[in-house]
Amino acid sequence: MPPSATSGSRSVSARLDVAETLCAERGRRLTPIRRKVLELLLRHGRSLKAYELLEEMRGVHPGAAPPTVYRALDFLVEEGLIHRLDAVNAWSACHDAEGAPHDLLVVCTCCGKVAEISDPALSRQLAERVKKTGYVLATHETELRALCPQCQQEPHEHHFHTHAH
Repeated sequence: MPPSATSGSRSVSARLDVAETLCAERGRRLTPIRRKVLELLLRHGRSLKAYELLEEMRGVHPGAAPPTVYRALDFLVEEGLIHRLDAVNAWSACHDAEGAPHDLLVVCTCCGKVAEISDPALSRQLAERVKKTGYVLATHETELRALCPQCQQEPHEHHFHTHAH
């Protein structure tokens, strides 16, 4: 698996332990299903669509139904352990859940990989510019559609695109 811009060197089990600790500190429970969904996202190192997660979950929990997976995803997003990516209609693990919140997510629309950036000053400027239009940002995270270094080299299959142009 190619290293992502944010994955660091910690093992999946170490990152799951961090998630467990963060939830416990907040009085929330990382149930076995929630933990498994997070583990799958961490292991893949890229974003996954709901149907991909459901297929993988059924390999471990044959009775897994879409609502079960969606509830787990909602919980993990609320706890800041994963990111919901509208740009590719998928989810990815947060690689630094115990660090500063990530306000900019650079999403490769070709392969689904994500780079997490924390730049409060830039996000503040963006929010101020948006406010001048009379709008307010609906979320603290801004997604930027991009092509990762690998996909820039091989612009062939764009299976993560949500719209064909």
